[in-house]
Amino acid sequence: MTFHNPPPSNMRETPPAQVAFHRTELSVILSLYGRMVAAGEWRDYGISSLREVAVFSVFRRTAENPLYRIEKRPKLRGRQGMYAVIGMDGQILRRGHDLKTVLRVLERKLIRAVE
Repeated sequence: MTFHNPPPSNMRETPPAQVAFHRTELSVILSLYGRMVAAGEWRDYGISSLREVAVFSVFRRTAENPLYRIEKRPKLRGRQGMYAVIGMDGQILRRGHDLKTVLRVLERKLIRAVE
């Protein structure tokens, strides 16, 4: 009589979950997006949910590189903060633990002098 051993337990692992924005996070981001569209600064956006990062990309026109990327990286939660705003050239403009404070760097674009 032959006995077959079951496969090792690591073979039964499920694939890692994707990182995504929560509804409350999206409402904060889309609120800013709506104000910037009304001001004529932004025209399109894209959302990507990857394995380690969720990205909200903002475009001036549809067929170009994003002006800004708002990223959520949960692995950086304990270090620099899981939210970041990244410019067109790849430079990190702001990073932190609270999404509203990180997005303030983009809200400055709305403030204009009134003559």
